[in-house]
Amino acid sequence: MSSTVTRAYTIPGVHVTDRTLTVPLDWSRPDDGRTISLFVRELVDPTRRGDDLPLLVFLQGGPGGKGPRPTGPDGWVGDALKRFRVVLLDQRGTGRSTAVRAAALTALGSAEAQAEHLSHFRADAIVDDAEHVRRTVYGGRRWSTLGQSYGGFLTLTYLSRAPEGVAASYVTGGLAGLTASAEDVYRRTQPRVVAKNALYRERYPDDVDLVARIADRLAAGDVRLPGGDLLTVERFQTLGMAFGMGPGFERAHWIVDEAFDDGSDELTDTFLAEVEAATGFATNPMYAVLHESIYAQSGTGATAWAAQRVREEDPAFGTDARPLLFTGEMIYPWMFEQVAALRPFRPAAEALAARDGWDDLYDLDVLARNEVPLEAAVYHDDMFVDAGLSLDTAAHVGNARAWVTNEFEHDGLRLGDVFPKLLARMDARGGARS
Repeated sequence: MSSTVTRAYTIPGVHVTDRTLTVPLDWSRPDDGRTISLFVRELVDPTRRGDDLPLLVFLQGGPGGKGPRPTGPDGWVGDALKRFRVVLLDQRGTGRSTAVRAAALTALGSAEAQAEHLSHFRADAIVDDAEHVRRTVYGGRRWSTLGQSYGGFLTLTYLSRAPEGVAASYVTGGLAGLTASAEDVYRRTQPRVVAKNALYRERYPDDVDLVARIADRLAAGDVRLPGGDLLTVERFQTLGMAFGMGPGFERAHWIVDEAFDDGSDELTDTFLAEVEAATGFATNPMYAVLHESIYAQSGTGATAWAAQRVREEDPAFGTDARPLLFTGEMIYPWMFEQVAALRPFRPAAEALAARDGWDDLYDLDVLARNEVPLEAAVYHDDMFVDAGLSLDTAAHVGNARAWVTNEFEHDGLRLGDVFPKLLARMDARGGARS
């Protein structure tokens, strides 16, 4: 498969090299003629461009996440550039890696054909892509991995499939339950969503009546978002996805804060535009389409809209419940009817939800014998990835150590000093494999 350097340039504090590779759509049948482009971006301190630095590949959150777009040596990137050459991948189907667009997917034909195509965009294929980059672009040198959120899921798949390529692994908020189904995950995270709602109401008690007023207006009907979608109470409730992040309560509060002008019962244009942007999936439809399939393995059966099933069992999340509860990191089938950006993906999403016979993403025996040193930050109050499942996984993966903290929410890598702490912990135990 070919590799092309498309451009190299320097932004303040970071030298950047962009590459595009051609890889098989289906790594199990690499010669069937179907290929996609894979985009790879390399970052290095400009003063160390010629140095023989260790490699760090960043495994992005998601699913359906493209690599970060650097603006400078900020945050964890700046910390990494002090010792690594950093490799960023646009996960297949995102960004510049043959992004899955609605028109191209629809052109494949039936819902089953679309689902078959999308089945090649899971963790196993992403890891095979990364291994191809490591071998062809970097001469087979071992690299370290940094997995944020879903990137931690990818890390466990990587250590199952190709541990020989990894020198050390760092995971932030992403140790997946090795055998947990989608339903298992949502039954564990749903109570934490309830707890986050209580904390939101405690911080912003005046929002309780305001949120109820908004919901009542939406229930009355005919509130349209700027793009034309009908805004329902269900969609409004999905603002709670932000509650798993550090400033999530504030993000929701400042949206509802401007819902009404003084003396008016109509929702403002500002409110409607902000809700549309926060709940629209226009820039990341793959996140919604693939969301439950990241938990699907041979023993889990079909995901069958697990989040919706769990929600329906709890009347506290009803649209007529008061106080109105916001939902978390859950994808529901009605989204593919109500959200314009997701509507074309509905047939594929339904077919994926019904799909059975998935391949396993984790090899439990290989992970039990793992020799790659792994340091993981487990966020005690994480609304997205259950800490109990994460600690159970850490106990079953060889050479894995977990640092449990309640200092951060799910975005501790971006907003905190989590990565330097994991680096220090790795150094203290002898560092990466040579």
